[in-house]
Parts: sequence; structure tokens; C-alpha cells
Amino acid sequence: MFGSRLQTGVGFVVVGALFALPGTSSAQSAAKPTFTKDIAPIFQSKCVNCHEPGSIAPMSLRTYEETRPWARSIKQRVSQRQMPPWHINPSVGVQKFKNDMSLSQEQIDTVVAWVDAGAPQGDPKDMPALKPVTTELFWIGERDGYGPPDIVVKSPDYTMPAVSQDQWWRPISDIPVTEPRWIKMVEIRPSNLKGRKILHHSVAYLVQNPKDPDPEFVNTGLAVGGNNRTPTADQLAASRPFIMEWAIGKSYDRYMDGTGKLLKPGEKIAWDEHIHAIGEEVTAGSELGIWLYPKGQEPKKRSHLVGFSGLKNGAEGLDIPPNSIAHTEGYTVLKENTVITNFQPHFHLRGKAMMVEAIMPDGRTEVVSYVDNFNFNWMTNYIYAEDAAPAYPKGTIIHVNAFYDNTSNNKNNPDPNQWVGFGDRTVDEMAHAWMNVFYLTDQEYQDYIAKHGGKPGVHNPPAQRTQQQQQQQ
Repeated sequence: MFGSRLQTGVGFVVVGALFALPGTSSAQSAAKPTFTKDIAPIFQSKCVNCHEPGSIAPMSLRTYEETRPWARSIKQRVSQRQMPPWHINPSVGVQKFKNDMSLSQEQIDTVVAWVDAGAPQGDPKDMPALKPVTTELFWIGERDGYGPPDIVVKSPDYTMPAVSQDQWWRPISDIPVTEPRWIKMVEIRPSNLKGRKILHHSVAYLVQNPKDPDPEFVNTGLAVGGNNRTPTADQLAASRPFIMEWAIGKSYDRYMDGTGKLLKPGEKIAWDEHIHAIGEEVTAGSELGIWLYPKGQEPKKRSHLVGFSGLKNGAEGLDIPPNSIAHTEGYTVLKENTVITNFQPHFHLRGKAMMVEAIMPDGRTEVVSYVDNFNFNWMTNYIYAEDAAPAYPKGTIIHVNAFYDNTSNNKNNPDPNQWVGFGDRTVDEMAHAWMNVFYLTDQEYQDYIAKHGGKPGVHNPPAQRTQQQQQQQ
């Protein structure tokens, strides 16, 4: 399995690794992990939501009989931190998250030791009870304890033929609100189980009600590509801010407490759904689940979803030669004091790594977040914990470094002999970092910094650092 590592100042290094399943040695400790006692609890907690019959994973890991044939592959994926799909580098940037699905180093060591010992079953009496197999579509936010969404907005369905070029489905849906309400969390999902096979991504935009304009509707706190002009009133009225972007493997966007997005009566959802054929006809659409703040608890700050670009020269700047490793970068200036609350790298099939850096006005540079082994099948959203979300002063530059693997080592690559340029098709490429932000006044910024470590940028509370980080230090 392909692995990768970016080292600042050194470059992009491709590493290949093959793992064998060793035989059991008499010199090994008698206290070997077993599936029923040690492995099944880990898998039930972290893996079987996807690795069960009928779900999106290619195999079930519920029972020993189902799991044992995959032991070698499990060791490889787990030891390289490819599975569970939590690919953020554990040594730099923000390291505390609301939705961390990763395995601890101790859990990884247990899985590896189990495979190295011959993957024994253990006593069947030690096996924890299995939860029922999920047979219906569900909201991940509800599964994670937030309850069902308060509002569900559904797009019209689209019927994708068995064989077709990629399609883009862009309908409009009404939002059932009769008074202004603030959004606390959002989640997009395909409208049925088969829809997960054809829906590559779905973006929900908010369309303003022209009869009730909202002066803060559009994000104006960024400058991209040297354009620092203030949008005109007509441009603002015609703009469509993002409510959420969903792609394969993503769950939900959970805004920081006290921040959110405002819905007003008469506004609509404009969908942008990228659909590809899978060899069978499928009819499906998208659904947007919206969790609202209770009345009387409205937030004071508006959250904006931004796709920070990794292409400083625009679309024409992305040109990947055949059989090569390539790099692009992009720069965005923060015009306001800004808090960043999450990170989700977005590529297509050749994307391999993304590093987001903050270049502060005083010249100090730090890594905000870094995914060093991107997997197209898992567009994981890394939601920062409340006390770990970094804040940067106005004038800071957000620098996105994007790396691509257009070689045969990339198992997602459909054809390493092709030149690859920018485009919306799955076989084309793109690069941006989806990040939610909100803005602070100068006094609010100073108060935030004082509360979060006393300096701008990333703050990882020492008590929350992982065992691996402590060992590295």
C-alpha cells in the first residue's frame, strides 16, 4: 500500500511497504491478544459502522470468521494509519478534535500484535454482543448523540444511467422556515443507500431572498489573488454562500459553540451534485439535515465555509505530467481577525497530501493542519475542539500546499500515463481546503488569544496531547 510523508524543507517522499504475516514463535509472550477479548471491542467501537453487510466498506469485520481472512491487510492499513480513515499527521498542527475516529497508539499496537501472533480467535465466551446490522440510511450526527435534525431539505432525485459521462445535477429546493433561525450543525447524505454509489459530491448553497436582503449574507473577510476590492451590492445579492460541501466519506459540519449560519424565510437551497455512473441505473438525490440552535440561544457570530485554494494561478496552474509527483500552492489573505474551526482537504484521484500553513504579519509561520496520506474514498472532515481552534490576526496569509501522485503507486489512479489538468470530472483534479471560519473584533481577538495559550495560532492543551506525541517529545 502506498504511503507518503511531507517533510518541511525536504520535499515529498514516496514510501512503499509490504507486510508479511509472521508465524507464531515460542519466544513470544503467552499473553497474546485474541480477537474475542481484545480486537472485537476495538472494531465494534471504531470500524463496524462501515464494515458490516450492506455498508460502504468492501468487507464485514463483525465476526472472527469474517475478519480472519483480512488479517494481513488489517495490519497494513492500521499500522500506516490508513484505517480508520483519520489521515491527519499526528505530529504537527491542531491535534484535538470533536470527531476523532482514530485509533490510539495502544490500540494500533494491539491489532499489530494480534496479527503477528497468528490472529488467534480466543475464547468465544469473551466475544462482546454484536449490535444489529444497519439496514436503513441514518444521520451520522444522530448516531453521534446530537439527536435527529430539526429540518431536512431534500433535492429532487436524478436517474443516472448505467453507462454515462459524469453529470452535474443543479436543482433548487425550498427551506421550510417561517422565521429567522440559526444553524448549529449540518449534514448531507445521499437520499437512499444506492445513492452512495453514484454521488461523488454534493454542495448546498444558500440563495438569498431578494425581498429580504441580509447585509452579512456573504463572506467578505478574505482577499484572494491580490483582489482586495469590496463587492458591490448587486454582486453580494447574486452571491451564494456555502451551507455545506459533502463528498465521499464525509460526515457533518459542527460549528463552534456561539457561531452558526442564519436562515431566513424565503431563502432556498441551490444544489450542485456531481454524479458518476457505476454500471447500473440508480435514482437518487441529496438530503440536507439541519440542526438548529434553540430559540433564545442564538449565536453572536456567523460561520462562513471557505474553500481555501491550493492553486495560486487558478485552474490553468494545475498541470500534472504523466508518471510524476506534482505540487501546487495557493495563498489567501485574512482581512479580519479569524478563527478556523475545521479542516477538510479536497482532491480527486491523484491527490495525495495537503498542508495548510499560516504566515502571520510578524513573519512567523506555523502548520495549521496536515494530511499526509489523502485517500479519495474518505473526504474526512477534521473538526477542531473548542479549546484548540486557532485564531490569526488580520493580514495573516493562509498558504495551502497540495501534492499529487500521478504514478502507478497510487492505487486510485485510473491511468498514470495521462496528463491531468483542473476540472470537475472525477478523472480531472482540483485542490482546496474546506474550512469554516468566523471573525473577531480586535478586542475579541485579544480576549480569545489570552484564553487560548496567550499567542496566535495553534494551541494544543498539554493534557490533551496523544501518547504518541508525548513519546515523540
